[in-house]
Parts: sequence; structure tokens; C-alpha cells
Amino acid sequence: MRRVEHVMGFPVSVRIDDEGFPEAPVDGLFAWLREVDARFSPFRPDSEVSRLDRGEVRDPSPVLREVLELCEEYRIATGGAFDVRLPGRGLDPCAVVKGWSVQKGAELLSAAGARRFCLNAGGDVIASGGPWRVGVRHPEHADRLCAVLDLTDRAVATSARYERGDHILDARTGRPATGLLSMTVVAPTLTEADTVATAAFALGRQGVEWAAARENCEVFAVDADRRVLRSPGFPVAGAGSAAA
Repeated sequence: MRRVEHVMGFPVSVRIDDEGFPEAPVDGLFAWLREVDARFSPFRPDSEVSRLDRGEVRDPSPVLREVLELCEEYRIATGGAFDVRLPGRGLDPCAVVKGWSVQKGAELLSAAGARRFCLNAGGDVIASGGPWRVGVRHPEHADRLCAVLDLTDRAVATSARYERGDHILDARTGRPATGLLSMTVVAPTLTEADTVATAAFALGRQGVEWAAARENCEVFAVDADRRVLRSPGFPVAGAGSAAA
């Protein structure tokens, strides 16, 4: 089974190799992601996040509290480099919400009996079963890969400047983080892979060592001087085209 929908501003694709897997859990996956977009988008004035930011919500929902707790955990862990509350800007937890929500969606598929599947959310991937081949895009050449991974029951996420420019800020200075061109993290969940990648990018060059020191995280980074920095356990399969 394969399906692609555009949710939360990016394409989300799912491939499930389990024979006879029903459509209903996949419907539930996309319904969940649409619910997340409606609740967490800072670009929707009626979202819970926007209403909380305006002081109209006194008691956030359990899922919003969960996300805000994750945001605070990473703010503390990075010494303030990663922060979803920046002066002059509204509350924007998107850096945590993407990986967290897609991971929850993958758990819905697993609970419904899916065993071998690949869930790709705007280039960030959850690989269940496996091995799956996943490509890491070159930070400067859209038609090239800088690595191909073998993933089994893991997730991979990349933060970079190639899609949206200098959109990741170092909250300690309020200026764009420019020490890295790209940061890719492999972790047990996309919640962790995506948030660690963004937080490490915000830290700049020191973020490579910070991310690699986190338990169960492997990293592949290209710094502003175009040096490749890779942790020993990063699951590189070799060069070539990605199959996921």
C-alpha cells in the first residue's frame, strides 16, 4: 500500500509492505496529522497554540502540554540555543511538533498491525521493519546524495538551510545559525531525531558533538567549511539512489 497527502505544509508519504493491510489505519494517520495541524499551527489564528500565545487558553490540552514540555527540555539541554519562544515572535513549537506528530502517527500504524512500513514526512523518515535504504540529500546540490543509509526500526531527520534558507535561529543571539550546512540525526524515534537535528543546528558547530553525545543518536553533519563530520555508528550503506 502506498499513499501521499500534503499535510502541515509538506508531503507525507506512507508505504506499507504488509500484505492485505487495511485502509482505515492509514485514514486515521492522516486524520491525526490534520488534527495536529489545526491544533498546533502558529499560522492559524484559531489554533490552540495561537490562542495560548494570545493568553486565551489557561489550561492547555494534554498533547500541547506534552509538546511544550519537550520544547523546554531541549531549551535547557542546549543552554537556550533552541527555544520556541523568541523575542518579537509568537510561540512556534513546529520544530518539535513535526517529528513528534509523525512518530505518533507511526505508532498508530504499528498498533493496527503494520510491521514493515516507511513513513516519509518532508524528507524525515521512520523505517519500521527493514532494512530500508534512505538517502541523505547533499546540502548544496539538490540532485545529489551525500550518504545512503540502511535503517531498521529507526528514524532519520535532517535540518539544513537548502529548503528555507537561514530559518533556524540561535535563540541565544536571535540571529540565524550559520555554523552548519546540514545536520542529520538517526535515533530510535522521529521525535528525537527531528528535535535533536534542529537543536544541534541551532547550536552551530558545537551542535555536532552535542548531538553525538546523546544516547542512541548518530549524526552526519556538513559544516560551513564543507567538512563532513560523522559519528562512528552512523549507518551508512554506501552511495547510490535511495529506495525509500
